[in-house]
Amino acid sequence: MGAMKPMHWLVLLLVILLLFGAKKLPDLARSVGQSMKIFKKEIKELQDDDAPAVQAPTTSAAPEAPKTVTPSDSSQSEDHEGKA
Repeated sequence: MGAMKPMHWLVLLLVILLLFGAKKLPDLARSVGQSMKIFKKEIKELQDDDAPAVQAPTTSAAPEAPKTVTPSDSSQSEDHEGKA
């Protein structure tokens, strides 16, 4: 019951030929080919879009610590203001 035998393929092709007609088969094959080309292009674009996101380095979300002012800095500025 696995793969289709050559006789099955022949019957399938004959049924398709009878359903669609000989004139429409080239158009049908062309449209299927174009659809496959577009599908493959979209899949490649999706893979390209996902690739940079995976390779991008992650940065830490922790905010930077604020600059601390030492008491000696503030006392010097007060001394200068008081003397002036």
